[in-house]
Amino acid sequence: MGFDLKGKISEIIDKIKNDKGLMDKFKASPENTVEELIGVDIPDGMLSKVVDGVKSGIVADKAKDALGALKNLF
Repeated sequence: MGFDLKGKISEIIDKIKNDKGLMDKFKASPENTVEELIGVDIPDGMLSKVVDGVKSGIVADKAKDALGALKNLF
């Protein structure tokens, strides 16, 4: 059974977006927060890719929410 990296990144994004305390923890220490949420030790090279993916997903979701709010104004 393989490790579903994209699925884990999506899961982490959802958890972080829905928990302000977790978001603050992620901002302060993204690598440690990701490893805690995944529950396994990830090699550094792969960890940085996971963290980048989570950051990108959070930013993309915030941009989508902002565009949706603007759309509702018109």
